Amino acid sequence: MISQARGNQKQLGVKDLITIGVFTAILFVTMLVGGIIFAPNPVLTFYMPLGAALLGGPVMMLLIAKVPKRGVVTISGILCGVIWFATGMHWAMDLGYVIGGIIGDLIAGSGKYKNKLLNMIAFICVSLGATGSYISYFLDKNGWSNYMVKGGTSSSYIDAMNGAAKNWMLAVILIGTVLVAGISAWIGSKLLRKQFKKAGITA
Repeated sequence: MISQARGNQKQLGVKDLITIGVFTAILFVTMLVGGIIFAPNPVLTFYMPLGAALLGGPVMMLLIAKVPKRGVVTISGILCGVIWFATGMHWAMDLGYVIGGIIGDLIAGSGKYKNKLLNMIAFICVSLGATGSYISYFLDKNGWSNYMVKGGTSSSYIDAMNGAAKNWMLAVILIGTVLVAGISAWIGSKLLRKQFKKAGITA
């Protein structure tokens, strides 16, 4: 009887799903606020993933602390991907958030969502989802450009992007996103230290 109750506690309930939905909405707003500085500018748009990762660390860390159960990061990543898809972003970014959420969940889950470092890495994985669009761009500029133009992006915007693109940018995007997301999550862990202690999360 006791073991069954413990098993149920590990499963996501309605309250958990609502919490995940609310926190993911807040997480998306932080991505939007951070990324809006770069995304509208065809020259600076390559650094959008760095901006999107800047403010969300505390939100994700608190979400995991409140819902330390399998699926929390996966669902959050999927929801982010769906929302970005609805806003007209490239499919590779949407897919990136889904994959990042799944991998992040596996990493955080390996520490039973109680290890602060692993939870931070989980946020990094989710944040790397935004790089999916730019990975696709550098792998196939023509295909990426045609897809975005069909989706409503102006040709002048794409032309400006192509003119500003340098091969070294992809490495900067990936490394920069990892660093910014890591710092954001670290700051979140410091700001929410009391909440983490209450949830039993360790260093």
